[in-house]
Amino acid sequence: MASVAVARRLGRLNPKTTVFFLCDIQERFRTGIHAFESLVQVAQKMSKFSQITKTPLIVTEQYSKGLGNTVSEIPIDHAVHVEDKSKFSMLTPLVSSKLKELKAESVVLFGIESHVCVLQTCLDLLAQEYDVHVLADGVSSMNAPEIDIALNRMARAGAHVVSSESVMFQLTGDSKSPDFKAVSGLVKEYQELGRQNLLLFKNNKAQL
Repeated sequence: MASVAVARRLGRLNPKTTVFFLCDIQERFRTGIHAFESLVQVAQKMSKFSQITKTPLIVTEQYSKGLGNTVSEIPIDHAVHVEDKSKFSMLTPLVSSKLKELKAESVVLFGIESHVCVLQTCLDLLAQEYDVHVLADGVSSMNAPEIDIALNRMARAGAHVVSSESVMFQLTGDSKSPDFKAVSGLVKEYQELGRQNLLLFKNNKAQL
């Protein structure tokens, strides 16, 4: 059996110890964030996946009084924790406590902005020895060039830069899984939108 250290090095996700982080996808950002529609579609898909598989979802909102709440297209009623924050990083004391309560080892991170709140969240999680998986098709910024700079920074720090669909199938694990039929249906539902995702198909080549 592979050790925990090897699993983390390889980026193996365990459904029993994985938590989703949805970072600050709020109404006020709708007109300013690059490829916002693509971002929302991925977050929506991952939120629905978390409902199907019962993967815990943690949601934060940055100064919601001024920036609004999480956009209505993304279902978050099932989230295990929703928090309004002033800190840029999602790793507030309450979120840290929730991760310990859930016995989390890995975090799948998506949201905005890639070079600010997402980056700081990633670095804080890595500093506390969590295994971090950042969705390349699920993070964005106001200025598009910031995205790849941030993804490269996070990868060099030790995070795994991955795609949403890859995470979904890794967590499902087996076509015999009781969740596979629903997950497969979810993948098909978003298949055409995925082909139009401006965060995934930036230059028709993979972004590392």
